[in-house]
Amino acid sequence: MGGTEHLAVRREGATLVLTLNRPEAKNALSLPMLVGLYDGWIEADADDEIRSIVLTGAGGAFCAGMDLKALAGKGMEGQQYRERLTADPDLHWKAMLRHHRPRKPVIAAVEGYCVAGGTEILQGTDIRVAGESATFGLFEVKRGLFPIGGSTVRLQRQIPRTHALEMLLTGRPYSAREAADVGLIGHVVPDGTALAKALEIAELVNGCGPLAVEAVKASVYETAELTETDGLAAELKRGWPIFDTADAKEGARAFAEKRAPVYKRA
Repeated sequence: MGGTEHLAVRREGATLVLTLNRPEAKNALSLPMLVGLYDGWIEADADDEIRSIVLTGAGGAFCAGMDLKALAGKGMEGQQYRERLTADPDLHWKAMLRHHRPRKPVIAAVEGYCVAGGTEILQGTDIRVAGESATFGLFEVKRGLFPIGGSTVRLQRQIPRTHALEMLLTGRPYSAREAADVGLIGHVVPDGTALAKALEIAELVNGCGPLAVEAVKASVYETAELTETDGLAAELKRGWPIFDTADAKEGARAFAEKRAPVYKRA
């Protein structure tokens, strides 16, 4: 199991929990954090015993965005990781889920600040839970910057365009309730309980057929921009083989026998 000084990794049953762990900087993204994140996504993809991923932050914050000085390595920590970035110049985009999508469902558990790069990473997750005092927003334009983590493409596909443009063009903060109202997050829970709720959802995912879960997730994303006709054809191609798996047969037997299924990814 990996991890770095700014990214903690632990297992909760079949769930891999990745914790952004730089609370003194509200978990602003650093090179050690990005390397740890990328390694976490790869670990989850490679380990068939992992069926879901929860992404959260330490110290009452999710992520306050990119620490540009830390990423540039100007007198900051993380020098030993620069070889990784040199070897793979795309690593930071993969870590932020811009250029990489894990096979397993990713559930975000947000407390406190989830702004700028934090909101951009959020858009790469699949299911989102937030404490009621959480704050969201894309502040880049207020600083004369561009939200290049994917927000001008993804946000308008995830929430209505009028709300996406308001968030992108005003750079204002959004409360958890407002973020839920526009569809950016799915659950608002009492402060301090976002992780527990995310793990509860993860446990529901973990109880389902893993091959089916991964195929459903893949189908949702690969058909998102297709026409209905092309999307239905792609869905059939992706979904039909699942019916011939041992997992599907086990699911049917378990239902008939009124017991919990035991899936083996076969």
